[in-house]
Amino acid sequence: MSPAANWRYTLYLRIEPDPPPAADLPEYCRDVFFDYAKNVKGLFDTLFMLLSEALGLKQSYLTDIGCNQGQMILCHYYPPCPQPELAIGITRHSDSGFLTVLLQDQTGGLQVLHDNQWVDVVPIPGAFIVNLGDLMQMISNDKFKSAEHRVVAQSSGPRVSIACFPSNPASTRMYGPIKELLSDDSPALYRETLARDYVAHYYSVGLGPKKAIYDFLL
Repeated sequence: MSPAANWRYTLYLRIEPDPPPAADLPEYCRDVFFDYAKNVKGLFDTLFMLLSEALGLKQSYLTDIGCNQGQMILCHYYPPCPQPELAIGITRHSDSGFLTVLLQDQTGGLQVLHDNQWVDVVPIPGAFIVNLGDLMQMISNDKFKSAEHRVVAQSSGPRVSIACFPSNPASTRMYGPIKELLSDDSPALYRETLARDYVAHYYSVGLGPKKAIYDFLL
């Protein structure tokens, strides 16, 4: 059986460290766009503080090691699909980075994999969805797991979502299991890598049930 086609259009925009010229964005959404990005960046700060605490580290730890550097925004548009049984909005995958903050409309269609079952993520007005990604799984030495998810195609719609995540391809920092989390009983599970090298490998593997992170196991 042939794999289902991905039924989605995506606009990729890098906000940091090299934002697009304001003139390149439509005037009607220009100010809102940059204001939204600024506020999501503040949310990243809070989330990394809470995740640091959850790992038993000082509040600034994850920010101090560069997890919150850079920012990408992906604007997804899923048109109505006349034959949703032959397509998938976006196939099963986990995200490559440290975390993703997602804002979705009220159309629905997002599902997460839990105990080998696909579970609908019912939209809640005004609520964000936060996914932990592969690099967070790596540096936490599996204390956190990246969330596998997908979007099913639907005959209704369209569906619109906005995903924001830290991303700094110029970083020269090596990432691997945080040394403060390791012990004789909990040795490092992954080898170190540049974030950009991991992301490049992630895209070379492609989306699907095989998680690219497991190619970095020691």
